[in-house]
Amino acid sequence: MSLMFDETEAWLSRRRAKETEVAAHTRRSSRPEEVLPDNVPVEVVEHRIPEKEPDCPVCGTAKMEIGRDVRRTLVMIPAQVMIRENIYFTYACPKCKEEGTETPIRKAERLPALTPGSYASAEAVAHIMVQKFVMYAPLYRQEQEWNRAGVQLSRQTMSNWVLRVAEDWLKPVYEELHRRLLQRQVLHADETTLQVLKLEGRAARSKCYMWLYRTSGDAKSPVVLYEYRPTRKAENAAAFLESFSGWLHADGYSGYHRLPKNIRVVGCWAYLRRKFDEAVDALPKDQRAGCAAPEGLDNASSGLSRNWQGCRRKNGVNSVWPGPSR
Repeated sequence: MSLMFDETEAWLSRRRAKETEVAAHTRRSSRPEEVLPDNVPVEVVEHRIPEKEPDCPVCGTAKMEIGRDVRRTLVMIPAQVMIRENIYFTYACPKCKEEGTETPIRKAERLPALTPGSYASAEAVAHIMVQKFVMYAPLYRQEQEWNRAGVQLSRQTMSNWVLRVAEDWLKPVYEELHRRLLQRQVLHADETTLQVLKLEGRAARSKCYMWLYRTSGDAKSPVVLYEYRPTRKAENAAAFLESFSGWLHADGYSGYHRLPKNIRVVGCWAYLRRKFDEAVDALPKDQRAGCAAPEGLDNASSGLSRNWQGCRRKNGVNSVWPGPSR
């Protein structure tokens, strides 16, 4: 049975416990001890001897407590499902109702619905989003999990919830963060490929792009925003940074250098150093002496720190190289 059900982790834990020989001595390796979190509620369960056995079986004297042993365990409570009924009461003046011509009526203030016309709650939609985008659990698997819990919740309904909540509640937050991002003096930008399975007018394996924009190290409240675009055209960055004026830290992609003149593109020292590093690796060891590549590698490594500190003092910014565009 152990061979059938043991996981890889269990096999590795047993392997770590074996003695390993090294050149000078023999040592025993072991896996790190589990650390229980300190910021979770603690339930104390006390276990005492039965009340029918309080006396000493030898002399009959009542026993007294002399110590205790504590064993801690981590308890996992699965997600619980419940229905919340929001009841809003209506009030009226009984005296005006009997004697007056008009009866003042007041209703309890209603909380805004997450999605009008549905029974979606913020807790449920947040759980679905975390499972899908953080834990990578597709909606059809979540549908199966909900069904096992006795809740008939289809993937179509969950998809509608996610799209509607993103549009009504998350998009305004994104737009406000975008506005604050463009007010900074220094920004970073990069883009990476993304495959979209179903894209109208394009093959399933066509390359799309996820653009990333973020504040620099001098920001007290960092902002990181992603923007999906089907192409890598420079117009995408120009539209996103329309009202931005300042320093843009990016790699050597030529599209950034076609931005308006009020955006000054500054190069990345890591990319510059990488070229020298590749040149050094390509050289035979006996030909490296006196070559410019090792000298450039050393200068790029040390210059990164010197120019970063100088840039901070001169411009009050972090992590940029105010040098020529590549």
